[in-house]
Amino acid sequence: MAFQPDRAFNDLPALPPTQDIETKAVLKACIEARAALAELKASGRLIPNQSVLINSIPLLEAQASSEIENIVTTTDRLFRFANEAGNSPDSATKEALRYRTALHQGFAMLNERPVSIAMAVAVCRTIKGVDLDIRATPGTALLNDATGEIIYTPPEGRAVLLDKLSNWERYIHEAEDIDPLVRLAVMHYQFEAIHPFTDGNGRTGRVLNLLYLVDKGLLDIPVLYLSRYIIGNKRAYYDRLLRVTTDAAWEDWILYMLEGIRETALWSSAKIHAIRDLLDETGARIRRDLPKIYSRELAEVIFVNPYCRIGDLVSAGIAKRQAASVYLKALVDDGLLREAKAGRENLYINPALIDLLTADRRQ
Repeated sequence: MAFQPDRAFNDLPALPPTQDIETKAVLKACIEARAALAELKASGRLIPNQSVLINSIPLLEAQASSEIENIVTTTDRLFRFANEAGNSPDSATKEALRYRTALHQGFAMLNERPVSIAMAVAVCRTIKGVDLDIRATPGTALLNDATGEIIYTPPEGRAVLLDKLSNWERYIHEAEDIDPLVRLAVMHYQFEAIHPFTDGNGRTGRVLNLLYLVDKGLLDIPVLYLSRYIIGNKRAYYDRLLRVTTDAAWEDWILYMLEGIRETALWSSAKIHAIRDLLDETGARIRRDLPKIYSRELAEVIFVNPYCRIGDLVSAGIAKRQAASVYLKALVDDGLLREAKAGRENLYINPALIDLLTADRRQ
């Protein structure tokens, strides 16, 4: 039966696609995207303390991926509540921080299993903060935000969804003759088309993209800021997803994803180099201006926690509470940190790092 937007698309074709998806244009774009990812992977190793990166770029990814779904928060709120998400005063910040948590938890899960249906369920549960499962009830439909018109009705019936997800899982791991980046584009379309959950599908799919790159050895840690590209090209994202459904326009969709990977890998690499340079400059300045308190660990902790608390220094084993307070106030006096009240305690903000992270995010 031909596709009809207002009818459940139980005829969603199984993978692999029947047409040749590794066209000449796709393979050329693949080479460029793979080169950019290789550069990003090498760049990530420039900073021995990986927490510096895992605590920064994934927060930007969380913010942008949530914004794609119209869940809007600020960078200030995300970093302020990064270590105490439950205390955030607004639901959008809590939900964006759960995205970051889902990415971290999925990354840890890769030690035990590859990207899978079970991982998708775990990721979506964390993002939504509820104990959901593959949807069993019909009635899900995707609407045009502007007109309210139904543009897509995903498959329905739990058995149907599980069958399509099993096919999805086998394809991403068994189609070894297809480049992993092409498989990533195909896997992302198919997951969004299956739409296995009542909510959180887009964000779950985007977390799985990053985990898949790690799973396949293309990255060491999930620090590709891919949602930066998607939010900057949001209409094309949804248009090209839909055109795969309506016209089997695989090449345009795959090229879109490959360009997103290439562009954001280069952006992320440049950002990592800049973070490393700023960390080195900060360490050198502490050593020069405050030699009595200098340690590399002290310089690193204000990068791991751009909104630093006394307890962060204590947890890192740098100093006990009284000395930690003295250290942070010395860094404020030297102009490296800015002090701000947060309830009963003080926050010590690293403004140079925050400025670096938030500059040119979408240009």
